[in-house]
Amino acid sequence: MQMRGTVRVALAVIAVAVASGRASAQPDGLLSGNIKYNSGQSVQPIFEGWTKNADGSVNFWFGYLNRNHVQELHVSVGADNRFEPGDADRGQPTYFYPRFNRQLFSVTVPANWGQKELIWTLVANGQSEKAVGWLRPDWEIAPPGTRAGEGNAENQPPKLTVSASGSQVALASALTLTATVTDDGLPKPRSTAKRTRPAGPPAFDYDSKLQPPVNVPQVERPARPRGDGQLQVEWIVWRGPVAVSFTPSIVAPDKGQAVTSASFSQPGEYVLRTRASDSLAFAVQDVKVTVGASRP
Repeated sequence: MQMRGTVRVALAVIAVAVASGRASAQPDGLLSGNIKYNSGQSVQPIFEGWTKNADGSVNFWFGYLNRNHVQELHVSVGADNRFEPGDADRGQPTYFYPRFNRQLFSVTVPANWGQKELIWTLVANGQSEKAVGWLRPDWEIAPPGTRAGEGNAENQPPKLTVSASGSQVALASALTLTATVTDDGLPKPRSTAKRTRPAGPPAFDYDSKLQPPVNVPQVERPARPRGDGQLQVEWIVWRGPVAVSFTPSIVAPDKGQAVTSASFSQPGEYVLRTRASDSLAFAVQDVKVTVGASRP
């Protein structure tokens, strides 16, 4: 009998130790399954829905989730970054920023597309992922950049033109990009009056609850500047072998113009994307740049 009692006590001690270990492995109350990876994970392409065009054709909209919190990846168009059936190159990105990047581009299919599937395959860090788009009725969405609200139905995307100081640049030189933006003034700017929150616990904020990966220098995101109304201009790498340094990367237009400087760390062919937004609708334009090891 004493033996059985000893076993029971030992099992109870082990159970407490295991429970204690589990609790200590969950900082700030996070579940142990919420593991965040700096690198080495896949990039998941995402089919986000489809929209109709006036001529009967259809746009399939895509984005992606780079499961890495830090690693940015380049995946060239080809076997590891392809659409099918048909042309593998449908204008998709080849440079992938961390985490969710939503409704980035669309692929137009003809009106007689029917129930065929359009598949985007991405292979990153040795892991293959797919997004499958088709005309499922309940996946019809409003065109990206639109949402319900007073005056929003009349809102038009900004008009955007972009000029560059050249189409070729040396590593030692910087490229100047100038975006000229006009807008219809909609949506109207929100009130700047200070808002008060009713007493009680704060609303759940997913991003603020999750701690960033440890031992990694945190990149400070630029503040959203204020300029002509709510207009913002942002530059990203759409295609290219490595990251590009934009100084600054987000600009509020001043009298219709926004200017940035792009610096490169590696030769190659790049597509730099400019995105102008009025906080509701947006316009994009791409600039192709060849970066050489020496001055052209």
